[in-house]
Amino acid sequence: MSMPSAHDRVFVPYPLGTDAKFEKCLPDTLTQEGGYSNDAHDPGGMTMEGIIQREYDAKRRQWGLPTQWVKKISADEMRTIYYTDYWLPYCPDLPPGLDLEFFDLCVNGKQHRAVVTLQRALGVGDDGQFGPITMHRLEVCDVDAVIKGFCSERERFYHSLTTFKFFGKDWIRRSEEIEAQGEAMEG
Repeated sequence: MSMPSAHDRVFVPYPLGTDAKFEKCLPDTLTQEGGYSNDAHDPGGMTMEGIIQREYDAKRRQWGLPTQWVKKISADEMRTIYYTDYWLPYCPDLPPGLDLEFFDLCVNGKQHRAVVTLQRALGVGDDGQFGPITMHRLEVCDVDAVIKGFCSERERFYHSLTTFKFFGKDWIRRSEEIEAQGEAMEG
């Protein structure tokens, strides 16, 4: 069976057992995301397991399916979105532990933010492009130091958001928990 891509026009669920690293990281992020929320202070609006309604609508249209309430998202749909839109294309090439940190921020802050955060933790230009300079620095880095730096940069980003006053305590807790889990995976 071929792997689903972000551009499939029919729904092809992520086949369980395909990517052990993804399947190791996913439960940690799902624990952080929780279930359904629709907080008036959250610009994402209605969210289920970290998938916002707008994103879910777009994916269902892309798959040729009618839109529906995000609270009705199936486990297969959720896992597939997490894999195609947040895990790919970068996480498979990241060292254990750092893959979790990067993936979790892709879910919580989108991919561009995760790339910029990684670049800052690596001490390279933070242009948001995951190119050869970023990849080279990853190949020679101290992974534990980058995991710590990623957490620090992630928290600096959270503090810059106007919604920090509503969600900051939970974001910092999440960042610290993911850092600890990442260090355990790396160690």
